[in-house]
Amino acid sequence: MMANFLIAPDFPPEHFAGWHLLNTSIQRHSRSGLHLLTPSSAAEQNEMIAQDIVDVIYANPFDAAKLVREKGYLPVVKPVGKSDEMVIASGADSAIKKLSDLKPGMKIALTNNYDVRLIGLRLLEAVDLTEGDLEWVEVQSFQAAARMAIRGEVDAAFFVSSAYHSLSRLTLERLHLLIESHLADVIHVILMHPRKADRVPLFQQVFVEMKNTEGGQRILDELHMGQGFEILTQEDTEFMIDLMDTLLD
Repeated sequence: MMANFLIAPDFPPEHFAGWHLLNTSIQRHSRSGLHLLTPSSAAEQNEMIAQDIVDVIYANPFDAAKLVREKGYLPVVKPVGKSDEMVIASGADSAIKKLSDLKPGMKIALTNNYDVRLIGLRLLEAVDLTEGDLEWVEVQSFQAAARMAIRGEVDAAFFVSSAYHSLSRLTLERLHLLIESHLADVIHVILMHPRKADRVPLFQQVFVEMKNTEGGQRILDELHMGQGFEILTQEDTEFMIDLMDTLLD
């Protein structure tokens, strides 16, 4: 079986090699041909999905909910203890020192990660800000968002927490963390196209057993997924979909 394995484009650049290692490991232990797809943007990812060439996908929770609901993708596994949190940060030299310092009309830099935007908007509700109150500046990477905040070109920026904490020490010293979410139940997951339904049990086994080998554990550590994967149940998936619907409301 040859299959395409797509990785959501929101992982830190230093994890690029780790995903290739994981792909090679999954190929070997499943005895399956697996071609890694690493789109550079959400738009490129969506184009690949529209072309119906994605057989296995590591998807953010918002995209995962859509894929399950609209295209019938099947749950496979999820990382253990690695929820998707997000950060809102300003430049260290900025006058924005707490969330309530953000006011209508201010500029926010963000990538095209809809789940991050949703969570960020929920956090901003605490200071009575809505999407329409702010000016949104879309950038191609979290590094670009950080640069804009540091230079004062925007008042704050949205980040995936893992990407924020993976920024260089010098960059982090020039940023000021305003708030970090603690949702716990929002998480990237691995799904499989329904045309590969017969392969789901095998892939679940291979992913879950990765942590039981020295080589597999090294790969998981490289990706900051040291606790490995666990089976993603239908109940887990339905709960995630309900949660994303709540964030959208």
